[in-house]
Amino acid sequence: MRGNKIDGVNFRRQHAIGKYIVDFCSLKKKLVIELDGSQHLGQEEYDQERTLYLKSQGYRVIRFWNDQVMSDLEGVIKTIIYAVKSNNKGGQG
Repeated sequence: MRGNKIDGVNFRRQHAIGKYIVDFCSLKKKLVIELDGSQHLGQEEYDQERTLYLKSQGYRVIRFWNDQVMSDLEGVIKTIIYAVKSNNKGGQG
């Protein structure tokens, strides 16, 4: 995310939404991008609660594993660009 932008859309890093801090967030597109490492193994219930809250606030949430970012950065970026272009209404996941 060079210059905190993808496809011309600004993303904030470590942005607070309610009691949660998300990895990346586009306020304009109501899109949250979460990068999950091994610390997320075993906390599926917490992640699900967090995602449900973000969706209730009108955000779409996309999650990637850290190793996916490292091994397929181009695919990750393509997925984000598709999400940015596909639906501006928020709340979709």
